[in-house]
Amino acid sequence: MHRILTCLLLSLTLAVPALKAQVQFISYTEPEREDGRRTNFEIIGKINGNYLIFKNNNSSSAISIYDSAMHLQQRVPLTFMPERYINVDFVAYSDHCYLIYEYQHKNIVHCTAVKLNGQAQKVGEPIELDTTQVGFASNNKIYTTVVSEDKQRIMIFKINSKDPRHFLFTTFLYDENLQQIDRHRIFLPMEERNDLFTDFQLDNEGQLVFGRYLRSGSNDYITRVALVTKAAKADSFSVSDIGSNDRILDEIKIKVDNSNKRYILAGFYYKQRRGNIEGLYSVIWDKNTNSRVSEQMTVFTDELRSQAKSSDATLKTAFNDFFIKHVIIKRDGGFLLVTESLYTTSRGNMFNRWDYMYNPAYGPGGFYSPYYYSPYYNPWARNYGNYATRYHAENIMVLSFDGNNQLQWSSVIPKSQFDEESENTISHELVNTGGELHFLFNLYERRNMLLNDQSISPEGRVTRYPTLRNLDHGYDFMPRYGKQVSSWEAIIPCLYRNYLCFAKVDF
Repeated sequence: MHRILTCLLLSLTLAVPALKAQVQFISYTEPEREDGRRTNFEIIGKINGNYLIFKNNNSSSAISIYDSAMHLQQRVPLTFMPERYINVDFVAYSDHCYLIYEYQHKNIVHCTAVKLNGQAQKVGEPIELDTTQVGFASNNKIYTTVVSEDKQRIMIFKINSKDPRHFLFTTFLYDENLQQIDRHRIFLPMEERNDLFTDFQLDNEGQLVFGRYLRSGSNDYITRVALVTKAAKADSFSVSDIGSNDRILDEIKIKVDNSNKRYILAGFYYKQRRGNIEGLYSVIWDKNTNSRVSEQMTVFTDELRSQAKSSDATLKTAFNDFFIKHVIIKRDGGFLLVTESLYTTSRGNMFNRWDYMYNPAYGPGGFYSPYYYSPYYNPWARNYGNYATRYHAENIMVLSFDGNNQLQWSSVIPKSQFDEESENTISHELVNTGGELHFLFNLYERRNMLLNDQSISPEGRVTRYPTLRNLDHGYDFMPRYGKQVSSWEAIIPCLYRNYLCFAKVDF
């Protein structure tokens, strides 16, 4: 299971209402005796007016149900789940959710789903979706769940990598009632040993889309990118070279634009290997014609670099520590890129961009098991060894592009954060209220770590709001692991005297 729910990409659409939203109030949960730093959790969402959070402590799994004031209504043990499981995923709707869990019994890995109502009670019995025979005991997840933006399509798939030249995908497509639409077993040729995948996306019509890219080495740049799609009922993949052979690229992000039936691919680029980031490479791909609409190389000017750089960086190195955190589709066919400066320092060792990004714990990336390929691995906090590591999260840069892939504006939210022990309290949570993008993050003020709210308007105007009301100094927020649960509410985990708690932020 992912110890913390991380949000690499948001699927909310930026609208332009007349009114701004700002934080009005924060409601806290009371500490529960069972929940501490080692608790695995997943913020499920808002169901029938209740707020549901999954928690696991050793062999005990339960869902805590909170009311609008975050008072605990009930803690429901999930007695139907095995004591040990590999992974859990939730697909939440307004009146119910699906719990999809994976566990191993003897040499069989089971993928099972169960429907839960707003009181975390079973609606019917658990349904076994698939099984996989393995010859070893493993905690690596085999099954991956992707959900369309409108939640009308759910896909579960697994990848058999026993033959490194031909990966076998087994895909299961379901509707919103978890009724199977189709199932396929499809081989995908892997042309090179260093071929890897981007994150996986599912559009509203049930088409699976992801990128396949080639790295020239284990910790080196991308030299070729292909777009891979599988239509809802297709029995084969469509593989299209996006034409990036002469580009030296960094991480690649992909995003579905359902309104315009397009796909956005974006990544930083370089002029030479292990050089400085020169700008952004972005492609808009049309779904209907399966062709490239536009390709753009946006050069970062000195003015842009001056905005983005931290105090220790030069103009040339201003973007070297930046990573793409979110891709947000706009209604006019354009998109927003939210990037953030992230790096580590250590007295015993020094981690650069390549170590930070390509470490398997960072996020989407590939590693081989004897039989099955798992596209994700993301524990609560990474551990690089017995070094005194300091984690840094600095400026946030937002870039806005129009429907023709042209840069419209850029804005920076300046900040400087660090933590000596882990990344839990640094970085940010993004909340899209329609008229603004709100960034919630911790900053030290008079030796106290306080949650701050700064926003960016559709025109790129930055607003810094006053210190949030009802901040309790006993709570340490972990905004990077928060989740937006409605158009005006977000839930953020926090620590209170080593107890795991949660805070609901109302806008």
